[in-house]
Amino acid sequence: MAYRPTWQGHLKLSLVTCPVAMYTATNSGGDVHFNLINPDTGNRIKMVTTDPETGPVERSSLVKGYAVAKDEYILVTDEEIKAVKLESTRTIDIERFVPESEIDRIYWDNPYFLAPNGKLAEEAFGVIREAMRSEGQIALGRVVLSTRERLLALEPRGKGILAYSLRTRGEVRDADDIFAAISDTPPEPAMIDIARRIIEQQAGAFEPDQFVDRYEEALKALIAAKQTGRKPTRAAEPKDTANDDLMAALRASLQGQGAGKTRSARPRAAARPAATKAARAPARRRA
Repeated sequence: MAYRPTWQGHLKLSLVTCPVAMYTATNSGGDVHFNLINPDTGNRIKMVTTDPETGPVERSSLVKGYAVAKDEYILVTDEEIKAVKLESTRTIDIERFVPESEIDRIYWDNPYFLAPNGKLAEEAFGVIREAMRSEGQIALGRVVLSTRERLLALEPRGKGILAYSLRTRGEVRDADDIFAAISDTPPEPAMIDIARRIIEQQAGAFEPDQFVDRYEEALKALIAAKQTGRKPTRAAEPKDTANDDLMAALRASLQGQGAGKTRSARPRAAARPAATKAARAPARRRA
């Protein structure tokens, strides 16, 4: 299957430059898509672009507008937007190398695959890739995507490069705005110890093939039930654990009465370093 690149331009490390193409590394996902339907007629609704004064207008005739006051806009055409060019519009210029552990996971955004664009680009691309691999650090560069300049984190991935767009500081909320109201009183050590042993029981390798979208599967079951005239089943709401019942629930879970059962338990000493690494590193690993 041939994929269309999200972006095409050049990768640059100092004076070494080569043409590259960038592809989204993930699928939008999901086979279940819904349309808006008029229940009285069974017809699919069409969204019509409408001017509140003159009525429907052709979408192709519309331009973008930036609001400067209520009902006052600065109009900008696509040609004018395309004329705004930075070096990062067409070039990913590697500016810095940093340890992976220094990038907080909250900043990691969308993954992309970066590949040489043509056979003639492969040698220079390979030199940059292998130099990055030998250093074992994350390369930082910038690129313009969807009218925004984004910071990219680059690292070798097989014969190519994995690129992650990074959020800016202004896009990341202060955790204290959410967490400040949480009580500072620590839980009982005995409860923490039982919960820790439950975690050790459920420790195992990350196997992405074992995780499927159960919600989408439930939607498919709902649709199938309605097709055959059967009444859909309703999932039971989980019951929250009261403080008075917390110790009993922890002990019952430790004895295997909970939902999560371990597949491959790890010794305590082996599990803790992995958890420390996971707390620092982004939620993805090299192939």
